[in-house]
Amino acid sequence: MSGDGRETTGGEPTRAVAQGTFDLLHPGHVHYLREAADHGDELHVIVARSSNVSHKEDPVLPARQRRDVVGAIDAVDEAHLGHESDIFVPIERIDPDVIVLGYDQHHDEDAVAAALDDRGIDCDVARAGPREPKYEDELLSTGRIVDRILERRG
Repeated sequence: MSGDGRETTGGEPTRAVAQGTFDLLHPGHVHYLREAADHGDELHVIVARSSNVSHKEDPVLPARQRRDVVGAIDAVDEAHLGHESDIFVPIERIDPDVIVLGYDQHHDEDAVAAALDDRGIDCDVARAGPREPKYEDELLSTGRIVDRILERRG
């Protein structure tokens, strides 16, 4: 194990990948990234481009800004923008040992594993655990942050 608590294999560094929108970064995002970092020696994060976000409201912040903020988190070794049309392109380039899905992300682990297998990408798929609020009014959702802003300033 390395000095920062990450696993080491003695040879090539193990690469973990986390991915998401990361709009209006909050403690739940930080928890996910720290937990994903524990799966390898390096953590690469793929930040979705706005055009690829179809399962929820469009992000408030531009993709490059979201990438830069995610890249500033200590647990993250490198932050990447997602590909504009093929979400697996950065994964092929990074060649991870494990992809760590967020606790509440809409992705199905088996479907992701099958898609990786279809593309000849040999890596595991794991899911991060939840982060419970530490105090009563802590917000762990971008949607709830937006709702609070609208409630107070809208």
